[in-house]
Amino acid sequence: MLIDFAKIHAIAGNGGPGCVSFRREKYVPKGGPDGGDGGRGGSVILRVDPHVRTLLDCREQPRYKADAGRPGSGNNRTGRDAEDLIIRVPRGTVVKDLETGEIVADLVNAGDEFVAARGGKGGRGNARFATPTHQAPRRADSGIPGTELHMELELKLIADVGLVGLPNAGKSTLLSRITRAHPRIADYPFTTLEPNLGIVALDIERTFVVADLPGLIEGASAGKGLGIQFLRHIERTRVLAFMVDVTAEDPRATLELLEREIRQYSEDLAMKPRLVVLSKLDQLPPEEHAGVAARAGLPEALVISAHSGEGLRELLEALWLQIAAATAEGEESDV
Repeated sequence: MLIDFAKIHAIAGNGGPGCVSFRREKYVPKGGPDGGDGGRGGSVILRVDPHVRTLLDCREQPRYKADAGRPGSGNNRTGRDAEDLIIRVPRGTVVKDLETGEIVADLVNAGDEFVAARGGKGGRGNARFATPTHQAPRRADSGIPGTELHMELELKLIADVGLVGLPNAGKSTLLSRITRAHPRIADYPFTTLEPNLGIVALDIERTFVVADLPGLIEGASAGKGLGIQFLRHIERTRVLAFMVDVTAEDPRATLELLEREIRQYSEDLAMKPRLVVLSKLDQLPPEEHAGVAARAGLPEALVISAHSGEGLRELLEALWLQIAAATAEGEESDV
């Protein structure tokens, strides 16, 4: 099960206290101060791990507290720093400050880190306070408290292509044919209750990731059905593939409904490159295959049958061209 939302509380460790100590050496009755500093408290760090797929661990353990630094000691020995507490999260994790709602980190690439709570600095030992006029200070600092943060974690899947369509439009069947993914498939709506990812390999050098998303219904952008819970997963995709059942009563109206829900959810999402795909061609009699896109009012659509394989190669090549163009455009905008 995909766990894509969690609330956690990160608490960094306090700095260790400084030490009040004086040298005790033979024949040196009045040794000077030698109290060491305290160690640094451990920080709480979110780190992207490519082997982590969900936020399940964060959901099950909502509180993370790092250790405090060790106290300083005599002979100018500094206390040991506490180890940082690492929270492993999947790629695509968005971190929000729970109190302000502000996005404080967007962790996309493997190894990306965000210091959610920083460990406190260790306190100064009394050796730090010695002066020519005050040679035996009995003062030391306590460690500085670590910071803390209440966070909301949200996972947005990273894929090149997002399959968008009404329930039972054939998205899961398509994913199972063009990738090695094994989504649940059945002849009734809402079979897919969570996003599925699969990798398409056109050849050795051309691969891309496809996301099969739960079906949209009218009002999804306002939260109806599975709504916004899964619409956010297509925000990072480069290309959208709108899938329309060729046997629908009005395929054109179906496409307009999908476009409207996407646009109402996000104007930026509606501006992404897209393809229109008429699915389930195998459910029409062979004599009706010719010119089916024009009769459906979608002359620009690619027509496929995931069951028979008809049109799949043409679809994958078209998707690759869209992905390559979107990638090149993104690289130019970053320059």
